[in-house]
Amino acid sequence: MSAHRTELSRRRFLGGSLMIVAGGVVTTACSTNPGADASSSARTTLNVWYHAYGEAGAQQAALRYATAFTKAHPDIAVKVTWVPGDYTAKINATLLTDAAPDVFEIGDFSDALARRGQIAALDDLYGSARSDFNDNAIAGVTVDGKLYGVKMIDDVMMLYFRKSRLTEAGITPPTTFDELVAAAKALTTKTGKGLFLGNDGLGDSPILAVRSNGADLVADGKVAFGSPQALEALTGLRRLHEDKSLLLGYTTDWWDPSALTQDVVPMQWCGLWAMPAVKTALGDDFGVLPWPAFKAGGSPAVRVGGWTSCVNAKGRHVDAAKKYVQWLWIQESGLQKDWAESYGFHVPPRKSVAAGAEKLSGGPARETVELAAKYGKPNPGTWDTAVSDAFRAAAAKIVGGQGDPAQIMAEAVDRAQTVVDKQRG
Repeated sequence: MSAHRTELSRRRFLGGSLMIVAGGVVTTACSTNPGADASSSARTTLNVWYHAYGEAGAQQAALRYATAFTKAHPDIAVKVTWVPGDYTAKINATLLTDAAPDVFEIGDFSDALARRGQIAALDDLYGSARSDFNDNAIAGVTVDGKLYGVKMIDDVMMLYFRKSRLTEAGITPPTTFDELVAAAKALTTKTGKGLFLGNDGLGDSPILAVRSNGADLVADGKVAFGSPQALEALTGLRRLHEDKSLLLGYTTDWWDPSALTQDVVPMQWCGLWAMPAVKTALGDDFGVLPWPAFKAGGSPAVRVGGWTSCVNAKGRHVDAAKKYVQWLWIQESGLQKDWAESYGFHVPPRKSVAAGAEKLSGGPARETVELAAKYGKPNPGTWDTAVSDAFRAAAAKIVGGQGDPAQIMAEAVDRAQTVVDKQRG
């Protein structure tokens, strides 16, 4: 269910939408006007958008949840719309029109949606459950002190390694960046590379490098990835490229575990969602690690992404939309457990739900949950495509040895700051 993997699913779901009224399916359509139904007492119809999850059963689960809601609230009908393709572009474009959904999910949270008045503050939905959501789930949806979403699932990204391959090479799982570089080099042979970060050789590594050296990306509205600590860590990434120990241009990218499971590399950056496939292929012959601290004074890094439910502040049914989000993701905590565990493999953002998740109770899965709690951070809410592209382009030049790193990064900071300032008005 990672935001990075939406392009892996291209299945259309019953033409796009299903209408749920008083607990039953009454029509299928792509239209935003499902029409009236004589058997329904619903006075309000909510349009709820999901991106096209690739996991088997996810579509049916979304419908099942909607059916249960309408049984409990027969005055509210729910139209579930499954959106294939570039979901982010489609939701951003639709939010500018009268056809915008009442409830929708977003991947990496965007502060700009709140500041533009496009999503409603949801503080009043949480009640006593607020303290049950993990710190990232609260901080990630907070803008100017208000909560603008409810986190549905956490997607945790970390480093997988083959235990046997490292043992055979006499290598201890790396706990520092120097050790990671040395391990990747030692595990590189004439027939294979030691580490897979992504087909471009970067993946999440620039973000992880910055954070692993005690630096930040954006803080308090100021672009921070141009700091001396950030620049030092980004420059350090060049060592992996100079050693030619990175797998490049594989048949699938970093979010698919095939490079690891097919023994193409002994170490790969990937996500918790891949663990069932890794377990099936490798049994117990794998472990997980955070991105290691760059040096003394730094900290290991784990990336936490996922999906968040939001309410269209400009919709015609804001109160009903809030009621649906509250029922689904706050009141019915068992559904969050089902959503996280039964369709893919994810961490429930609610601490009590995560603690009771059987699939997360032991082994590498439990280690991953612990790593996320200790080291995990989401991308900043200002980390939109323009800011991210400026940063990644600069990082690519730096690791490729193209020009003066300080000058490259200074120019990227200027471009990114202009975007962030515009976001913040």
